[in-house]
Parts: sequence; structure tokens; C-alpha cells
Amino acid sequence: MNYTGKTVWITGASSGIGAALARDVAARGAHVVLSGRDKPRLAEVAADCGESLILPFDVRDEAALADATAKAIAWKDGVDMAFANAGVSQRSRALKTDMQVYRDIIAIDLTAQIAFSQGLIGHMVERGSGALAFVSSIAGKVGVPMRTAYCAVKFGLAGYADALRAELSQSGVSVHVIYPGSVATDVARNALVGDGTQRGRSDKVIDEGIPAPDAAKAMLDGMAADEREIIIAQGMEAGMGEMRRTPEALMDQVAAMVANGYMERMEEGA
Repeated sequence: MNYTGKTVWITGASSGIGAALARDVAARGAHVVLSGRDKPRLAEVAADCGESLILPFDVRDEAALADATAKAIAWKDGVDMAFANAGVSQRSRALKTDMQVYRDIIAIDLTAQIAFSQGLIGHMVERGSGALAFVSSIAGKVGVPMRTAYCAVKFGLAGYADALRAELSQSGVSVHVIYPGSVATDVARNALVGDGTQRGRSDKVIDEGIPAPDAAKAMLDGMAADEREIIIAQGMEAGMGEMRRTPEALMDQVAAMVANGYMERMEEGA
């Protein structure tokens, strides 16, 4: 995969992993589309990215998403790659977590990311090319305490992506799932606690985590190598991710089902 001249759309691009991805892929020659809610911070990132397009919106606003999708596709005559990266984490025990927190995290981290992808897959399939990357988490491989909502959505996002990869396996569109461990961002500080408010402080393991630019480089290198699962972690988290890595042979087997007409038979009721 070559990034030169490609149009790459990144959600959650105003900070952290999203901002680092934008700066790195722009340095590799891509045109970047930057989305998030904070327009001034997106502008700061755009200043480092050369030719870029800022499309600020709340990922839960499906009308705004549809409008942004049309603009992103029209900007350079198509979107070549897209990173579903927007999200919010959690730091609270299930016993002390309001149900609304689950609803909010599901809306932001799962439903909105699926909507983002659904708005692009028809465009990419019609062109016969494209790449979709979903930023899950090691918490999408292993259930982690204090993150029941977050684990639920990250497992769910990976499940959607894996099924989508199989469906698109004959289309020329690739699907990648990225599983970061602790990366030095504001993810813990911005996490929701049991009553739905922001936590307001970080974790030592996050502060000492992989620098965001290093994580972004590893993600882009993994996509360039056409890796379907990209685990970005160190120490114990890396071990957890590798223990739960989906075997390549299994993903090949599911793709072969599609190649052999599985979906057509299901649609016909066979």
C-alpha cells in the first residue's frame, strides 16, 4: 500500500492517535481529511499536514456525517482510506455505572463508527479499491476491569470489521483492525466515570505508554504491509493481544466462504 497521492479521512483527528496518524500519513504524501468536534484543534493539526480538508462534526449526528461524507468524497474525487478512530473510554466499575454511560459509549464508539463505514463502503466498492481501518483496542481482545462499556464496544467494532472484511474480500477493498494498548494520549483523562462525567486525570500506564507518533507509524506500516490485524502494544498488553490474535488461516477460511458463493446462497435461502 502506497500513501502517496491518496485521500485519507481520519475521525478523532484533533488529538492523540488521530492527530498523529494525520501528520504521519501526510508526511508520506497523502491528502488528509480531518474530522472531530474541535475545529480550532483540527486547524492546528491541518497546519502540519499540507493540503488538507477540515470537516468538523459530532460523529453521533448522522445528518452531519452524511454531509461530511459527500464533501470528503467530492474533495479529491474519492476517499481512498478511512480511519474510524473517534471514541471515548471509561474508568468505572459496572456496579457503579449508570446505564446512560453504556448508551453514550455505544453511540460514540460503535454505532457512529459503523455509520461512518457504511457511508463509505458503497463508494469504495464501486471504485473497486479502498481501505478501511477501525481503531479498536487491546480491550477489544481481552475484557479489562473498569471498562465494561469500552470493552463491549471495542469487541463489537472488531466483530463488525471482521464480518465486513469477509463480505468485501472479493471487492478490492481491504479492512484492517488496529488494537492499541496503552498509548500516551488523553484517553484516560477524557474517559467517562460512572455518572457520565469526565474522569479528569490520567493513568500512569497511559502516561508511560507508547508515544502517539510511534503508534501511528506502526499502524500505517502495518496497513502498508496489508496486515488485517495490527496490534500496537508493549509488555503484558502485547502478550495479551498476541494470545488473542485471530489466526490468519481462519480469516482466509471465512473469505473463502464468500468467494465460494456463501452470501448468494444465504440471500437465495439455500
